Amino acid sequence: MRIEQGSTHEAVRRHNLSVVLRQLHLAGPLSRSELAMRTDLNRSTIKALVAQLGSLGLVRESDADHRGTRGRPSPMVAVRSGRLVVLAVEIAVDFVTVATVGLGGRIHAEQRIDLAHGAAVRPAVLVRQVRDVAAELVRPSQVIMGVGVAIVGLVRGEDGFVHIAPNLGWADVPLGQLVADELRVPTAVAGGSRAVIGPDVPVLVANEADLGVLAEHARGAAQGFDNVLYLSGEVGIGGGVVVGGRRLTGANGYAGELGHLPVNPDGRACGCGGRGCWETEAGKRTFLRLAGHEQSERPEQPTDPVAHVVAAAKAGDPQAVRAAEEVGRWLGIGLAGLVNVFDPDRVVLGGMYGRAFDVFEAAVVEVLKTRALTPPTVELVPAALGPESSLIGAAELAFEPLLADPDGVLTASLSARDGAASARVESSPAPRTKGKRDG
Repeated sequence: MRIEQGSTHEAVRRHNLSVVLRQLHLAGPLSRSELAMRTDLNRSTIKALVAQLGSLGLVRESDADHRGTRGRPSPMVAVRSGRLVVLAVEIAVDFVTVATVGLGGRIHAEQRIDLAHGAAVRPAVLVRQVRDVAAELVRPSQVIMGVGVAIVGLVRGEDGFVHIAPNLGWADVPLGQLVADELRVPTAVAGGSRAVIGPDVPVLVANEADLGVLAEHARGAAQGFDNVLYLSGEVGIGGGVVVGGRRLTGANGYAGELGHLPVNPDGRACGCGGRGCWETEAGKRTFLRLAGHEQSERPEQPTDPVAHVVAAAKAGDPQAVRAAEEVGRWLGIGLAGLVNVFDPDRVVLGGMYGRAFDVFEAAVVEVLKTRALTPPTVELVPAALGPESSLIGAAELAFEPLLADPDGVLTASLSARDGAASARVESSPAPRTKGKRDG
């Protein structure tokens, strides 16, 4: 059978564009020589690909790199992070964060909305708050290429449908559609009104811990490791897994809901309706309760009670030490089972576990020594990105379509914008001038 060489070459070109852009997005500025070494492509191919990415407005070249090279110095290449951006949203139990993020992971603007502790917020109300904040953050010169949303709940990957978010009191919420619809409604801003995103912009939603492992694998403590277990503890426990270099999502995107592993048949009731779930034994509420700092609205409540208990444990306070040991023990029991199942190279602890790593580590390691079946070679480390892990992961999720097919996504996006601009001009009763496209 005759093979169409043209389509084959086009597929290779698009793949190579993706490879080069992804390298620059994750590694930062690189010389053409470094790009050639990292991608196994020759210098002439790299030159052509960089020129194509430059024509798309995705990268720029600067002065040649003179760092100990022989022969002709190689120009430096870096992403353009200012104009083409994504919107990243993190929906936690006590707060919502919205940010605009450029290529290379640069956060341009960020705003947090604090939620009343223990007060249920209706999805539609919260999404409208997100829209209003996003409209303030996005500059007129910026083009939103995608929206990524991290949420503390069980999320269907294909459409962002939240099956259940126990700690928010949500069930069966079409969050992806809600966010997309709301962000496409024109909102009043300085100088007029505009929609945050156009009709063609993808809105992607995933569990916050799944996106935490995505961020740590791309930019944090799990860089360079192909088999990773990530655990984040706050009000609940979330987890994410990387196997063979790929994030484990499951058939519908529900994989990694680790907080509801049943670990104690005689344990406390959980918000999911079960009993003795992992998060009831090793979650934030239990840690504070055991330390005598149950969360409340009392004026004397510390701003960060976890930090207060950690400081007390380090100072030798008996109750705080016992709380750290007990929660660390249950944390280790759950981790031992997961280590036996996934055999990770590295375990990354985020959220409360990252902040309190110093007081939990000894108890966790002790349990792993006695309960994990594999040799004790797995590394246990705190998250490198701290509280920003899930937000950065949401941005990475939103960038994925552009990184996978820079040429195709940008061509489609610009065509849609031109079509929308033409429709607006044609529907105008008596236009005097055409609107200038933000190019």
